[in-house]
Amino acid sequence: MKQIVLSLLVDNNPGVLARVASLFSRRGYNIDTITAGATSDPRYTRITVTVSGDDRILEQIRNQIAKLEDVRRIIELYDKESVCRELVLVKVMADRTEKQDIIAIADVFRAKIVDVSVNSLIIELTGNQNKLDAFLNLMKDFEILELVRTGITGLARGMDTL
Repeated sequence: MKQIVLSLLVDNNPGVLARVASLFSRRGYNIDTITAGATSDPRYTRITVTVSGDDRILEQIRNQIAKLEDVRRIIELYDKESVCRELVLVKVMADRTEKQDIIAIADVFRAKIVDVSVNSLIIELTGNQNKLDAFLNLMKDFEILELVRTGITGLARGMDTL
């Protein structure tokens, strides 16, 4: 099994995201992550989908997505040729002494402390999946109250555009 990141340029029409997502469920494919947002041109939305499978399944996914009426373009974002990032917010229970330890770990990862309360911290971290996973692995020593990840989004390097 390998994982790929597909960047889709789609018409900014109601229900497009639902049609893309339902394509996966109808075919029995799993979406690892999915993000969507407006582009610089209000007529279009960019959807970034991360999927896993063998080469045959991944090719089927590409072909099925290309058949959707609202899809204008599809590119695969390769590791060396693109910049992909994800955002994680983590709420961690912490007393006074734990706060200092958590802040020290956050500093190493260049994370931001975005909220501090008497018994907890909220940490914001952006990076690739490996960086986020390494950070979360260190946070296992503390009580994580809540965690949310945005999913991967990315752009091709250089002058390549979708």
